[in-house]
Amino acid sequence: QLVESGGGLVQAGGSLRLSCVASGFNFDGYAIGWFRQAPGKQRELVGYIGTDGTTDYADFVKGRFTISRDNAKNTMYLQMNAMKPEDTATYYCNGAVVRGIPVGYWGQGTQVTVSS
Repeated sequence: QLVESGGGLVQAGGSLRLSCVASGFNFDGYAIGWFRQAPGKQRELVGYIGTDGTTDYADFVKGRFTISRDNAKNTMYLQMNAMKPEDTATYYCNGAVVRGIPVGYWGQGTQVTVSS
């Protein structure tokens, strides 16, 4: 099970931190990632973090978003800075990501809205 939290309304240029808490599987044995889906659009990769802490990001968030994980807490984070209206979407975490492809369980999502 994965549960996201931390979404909300923020002004352009502001920051939010999302959390994804995992339970019921070997959290620290997988690369895990964040995805987002805006209305009328396909779900897309935001970025993911490997078991060794290495990260990879979509070009549209590089330099603004940071993914981290705390294996002791079975939690992954997404720190979002310098946010833009186009970041508005529902953000989901996935419990297993292979070369950017989600293959694990999904959380229920958390809504992020960025006002201009």
